[in-house]
Amino acid sequence: MLMELYNYWVVILLMMTGFYIVIVQGNLIKKLIGLNLFQTSVFIFYISVGKVAGGTAPIQSAGIDVYSNPLPHVLILTAIVVGISTTALALALVIRIRNAYGTVEEEELQKRDLQC
Repeated sequence: MLMELYNYWVVILLMMTGFYIVIVQGNLIKKLIGLNLFQTSVFIFYISVGKVAGGTAPIQSAGIDVYSNPLPHVLILTAIVVGISTTALALALVIRIRNAYGTVEEEELQKRDLQC
């Protein structure tokens, strides 16, 4: 029973790893990596939920009664594109922060903010 649902265990592992990295790490680049891990786990979850056992492509044909819904897969493709865009923007912001403040460590940035 447990091994039949291994993809859900992978989702949980990736999600908790990404969440842990976001909470614990002070480096902004590492936080972005954690967010991407979390995002990937959500993608895997949606794709896993969208799979129908014994389902075929949603093309009308004689003798086929079970179809897989293509909507989750299409939504994930869109989410991947949006995720890449937001990651690129976040990396650009981190580069800008590094150029302006000389660091990407969250604690040092907070100390500088309190001094101003």
